Amino acid sequence: MEVKHGFAFPGGNIRDEPPGDILLTPGDFAIGGGFKGDKFKHFDGDAPADYVLSEGDLVVTMTDLSKQADTLGYPALVPRPSGPRFLHNQRLGKVLIKDGAELDKSFLFYLLRTAEYRHEVLASATGTTVKHTSPGRILAHKTCIPPLAEQKAIAAVLGALDDKIELNRRMNATLEVMARALFQSWFVDFDPVRAKLDGREPVGLDSDTAALFPDAFHDSEFGHIPNGWAVGRVADVSDFSRSSINPGGCPEETFDHYSLPAFDGDRTPKTELGSAIMSNKLVVIRDSVLLSKLNPHIQRIWLPDLHATRRSVCSTEFIVATPRHCYSREFLFSLFTSAAFASTYCTLVTGTTGSHQRIQPEGVLDIKVVIPPSSLVEAFTAIAKSMLDPINRNIDQSRILATLRDTLLPKLLSGESSVAPN
Repeated sequence: MEVKHGFAFPGGNIRDEPPGDILLTPGDFAIGGGFKGDKFKHFDGDAPADYVLSEGDLVVTMTDLSKQADTLGYPALVPRPSGPRFLHNQRLGKVLIKDGAELDKSFLFYLLRTAEYRHEVLASATGTTVKHTSPGRILAHKTCIPPLAEQKAIAAVLGALDDKIELNRRMNATLEVMARALFQSWFVDFDPVRAKLDGREPVGLDSDTAALFPDAFHDSEFGHIPNGWAVGRVADVSDFSRSSINPGGCPEETFDHYSLPAFDGDRTPKTELGSAIMSNKLVVIRDSVLLSKLNPHIQRIWLPDLHATRRSVCSTEFIVATPRHCYSREFLFSLFTSAAFASTYCTLVTGTTGSHQRIQPEGVLDIKVVIPPSSLVEAFTAIAKSMLDPINRNIDQSRILATLRDTLLPKLLSGESSVAPN
């Protein structure tokens, strides 16, 4: 195979938001391989045709900014574009299989995720703060290649596991969108109230729930809000827990560690001994929502699923928010993920650089919010819970499938286990 360098796209045309083609960067890669696909950069200039990627192209990261070089050398397959094209940036390598080589691209995708390959890439990497590899270092890796038919069979088995993991990810994204849409309709756009004002029946509500909405508005400092509702602050619906612990003081105890890298990976906390956790952490308590303070333009809001016996801790880059009074964590999660809240939240940043912007929790507590009656909060929670509860179940299933995939991967590639070719 060969590895082709990408193109240095002019910085003046690179945007954090659309319009424009999607400019793939190392930051788009997930730990372990594949794309995260949650926040892309965009390029709104003319792109050379040779650097427009096609569905199924195999690319690898050539640069990594993280301390542990978490994604350096890992591969990803370009998905089918759903609108904008994908562009081949300079910090990525495009893998080209030579004519006549008996090498399956999907098999190669898994080969470039093996521990042996990763160890060699990391050992030969250059740089201190920023790690770099090169086509030559990647191509230097030596390995055994099974016959083409067996390559395809191995890729099919591992691909089926990845397909289910991806399906779970999409299901979770859809469930979160549904919960946000319900919150937006009830508590931001006040759709059921407007329907009553127009003499219509609120869409999608049973008669008991519809009866909880008034049929008129009144003026407030927040603008027109439904009768019987009030304007308050985040502090009226949520407390922020500041309870902390130094896990290193309990070196033999096992903790579930909720961190920013874990969220950006597969939203699964890392299970670690206290001796491996180097600094003070916040205690994650039941019914809480974790809200990231760092770089709020990257939305990181987590519904933790606490273990029955292990204690859970999280990075101090999170706010541990718990519901007050009649409110629920489903209500808080939907509030924090709403567009209205996010637009205000991002105005509270301190710091001048994009990589070190933070939110002060005291400012969050002062954000103004509309306060609905407790009966509506309870009705919303019952519906939102049915949408949000499956998310952690899907994450758990995906974690089990990923463990199975990662266990099978070296066994299949080494020949220790085998699959029958079609």
